[in-house]
Amino acid sequence: MPQNKYKILQNTFGFDEFRPLQEEVVDKILAGQDVLLILPTGGGKSLCYQLPALLMDGVVVVISPLLALMQDQIYGLHAKGIEAAMMSSMQDLAQINQTQKDLQNRALKLVFVAPERLQNQQFLQFLSTVNIAFFAIDEAHCVSEWGHEFRADYRQLGLLKSHFPTVGIAAFTATATVQVEKDIVNQLQFQHRENIIRGKIYRDNLFISVKSRRTNGQTQLLDFLQNHQNEQGIIYTLSRKNTESLSQFLNQQGLKSCAYHAGLSTQKRQQIFHQFVNDEIDIMVATIAFGMGIDKSNIRFVVHMSMPKTLEAYYQEMGRAGRDGLPSEVLLLYSTADLGMLRHFIEEIENQDYRNLAYQKLDLIKKYAFSENCRHQALSKYFDDDMQKCKNQCDNCLNPDAERRDISQQAKMFLSAVYRTRQNFGQAYIIDILLGSKNKKVLNNDHQDLSVYGIGNDTNRAMWKVIGDRLLEIDALEIGEFRALKLTDFATDILKSKQNVDIRSANLQDNSTSKYSQKSKSKSHLEYEVNSEIFEQLKELRMQIARAESMPAYIIFDNKTLNEMAHFLPDSATKLLQINGVGQVKLEKYGERFLELLTTLRGSDFQQPAKTYMTNSTEIDQQKLSQTYAETLTLIEQNQSVEAICEQRNLAVSTVLGHINKLTDAQQISPAARTKLFAPMQLNESINNWILQGLDKLGSIEDISSYLSIFRQLNFKNAEKDTVEKVAK
Repeated sequence: MPQNKYKILQNTFGFDEFRPLQEEVVDKILAGQDVLLILPTGGGKSLCYQLPALLMDGVVVVISPLLALMQDQIYGLHAKGIEAAMMSSMQDLAQINQTQKDLQNRALKLVFVAPERLQNQQFLQFLSTVNIAFFAIDEAHCVSEWGHEFRADYRQLGLLKSHFPTVGIAAFTATATVQVEKDIVNQLQFQHRENIIRGKIYRDNLFISVKSRRTNGQTQLLDFLQNHQNEQGIIYTLSRKNTESLSQFLNQQGLKSCAYHAGLSTQKRQQIFHQFVNDEIDIMVATIAFGMGIDKSNIRFVVHMSMPKTLEAYYQEMGRAGRDGLPSEVLLLYSTADLGMLRHFIEEIENQDYRNLAYQKLDLIKKYAFSENCRHQALSKYFDDDMQKCKNQCDNCLNPDAERRDISQQAKMFLSAVYRTRQNFGQAYIIDILLGSKNKKVLNNDHQDLSVYGIGNDTNRAMWKVIGDRLLEIDALEIGEFRALKLTDFATDILKSKQNVDIRSANLQDNSTSKYSQKSKSKSHLEYEVNSEIFEQLKELRMQIARAESMPAYIIFDNKTLNEMAHFLPDSATKLLQINGVGQVKLEKYGERFLELLTTLRGSDFQQPAKTYMTNSTEIDQQKLSQTYAETLTLIEQNQSVEAICEQRNLAVSTVLGHINKLTDAQQISPAARTKLFAPMQLNESINNWILQGLDKLGSIEDISSYLSIFRQLNFKNAEKDTVEKVAK
């Protein structure tokens, strides 16, 4: 049975090989083991439970937190020809009853439910009558009370092992510290607690920028969006009010955006979500109420207009960009005012342990925002992963700026102003003192008489804010109650000239119209330079099909697949199948229409480019093939025949022949060895003659294959009827 996984991977999912860690997880699930996979967004977690569902007896019960996400997954499964359904508040009683009937009749391979449904005793009793292959728990970090999105209904999923002790559990999340992952496997009562598989945190297709926010950040945001015209993205704000005002501002600038927050009606949220996933609007301006587990692959950017609560939340939210592996950009605009607001939220937490943990996490996100080190490396370190500096995928590495400027004198001025005002005021007020402001609050407090009043009027407000942020970064200052700045012991050393303070020279430049989109010149794998008109025509065809089938466009083919089509312009079914993301099922559904368009896009002078794959740093070794090819190569080296290889590996003859051709192209076996392997393969003489006649009429094998696919669809019912009648006779 496990050998069939390669067939399903290729024919149903359209991939020639597994991505890192996928096969290991699939094998553990097929073996009936419990497993936790921690893999960044876009790493291919869904395939790890969808593929085993097609190989195992019974139905997979998928536990997912959001109804929109469930519907999204079901659209994708149906597009691949996989029977799936959901049981939720979106269905009426008749639909629920039909789904239950389908489950009992084994007509479904996957069913999606919300975690709270599993606390219903009647539903649990119903599940006991169903043949369950395994449970798949999506967004599993919600299980842990130490995670950033803890949910009580997820915590109760430990009851699954009580009711179904012999059924395996596969849990998936993009974010989990070591503390959280241990809590997950303990709460879910894993029988195989060592089965924790962790992927690398580094997302090499994401470029990260973090900048101090100037005023409301809108000017900086527009500068950023200049480089993302007609692209889809998410902008996160801290409050519902901000989502409404920012969306209105963007629309006034001619952009297409909508606001999304928990204050909207369910119907309105569903409408906006539908518009976004179907590319009817480009920008979603949202609070954190939006996005958990969103399966939209072509999000090109994520912007945070204020500091997130934790690094886990930040990594989860920024990870929604570039799920298709294509270059995408992440921007965080922060202000020290954010810290005061977030501290206020934390103060309202009643449990002291949780409150202390929240303070620690706020301190870490603060240090991340202020840091001058590699952004990707800092995130990896937080999640207990190691990596070298990214070199060119974050603002700090792309602009290392070795030149630094001593600001010890200005630091003393700032700290003195904090001291002279008795540590009772926030940053904006301290800057007013330094600039000699005559605002009413300063005059009412008689602070115009202080020795520090006006001593910094040769430096502008923006620069004083940068200096204040630097003092917060190096822990010379802390934010206390009511956002008042407090001096630390380190501040005392600075005031006594025992410590100097320096800063990047670039941070002191007035960059209110700075250029944010300094994307790395390096390419993500499978990114090709293509004609934009060709790409847009492919997108338009995809949209037409999506509207006709009432599903999101990226479910048909994602941008990564369209990008590859636009580069190679395949003109036959065989060539189209070589495009990543095109499997046999989607070829039969959509192949004819795409081939019709692709054929018209090939000019008379078009030359088929060689297919190469690039990563950020080095070109993948063309000799390094996936495990399935390596296994075929091992058998060839043992002098096994094609027939023997097919039998031992339970693969189709055409698949093994394809392996041999690829191994020859990769120079793993010689052309002579290929000829020797192919020699015993003999086609039926009459069929062989029929094919040769077809070649005379149609011109190529690919054209014959395409014609047969059309013939099969047109004559399927008749052929099926004839076969039944012959058997009956």
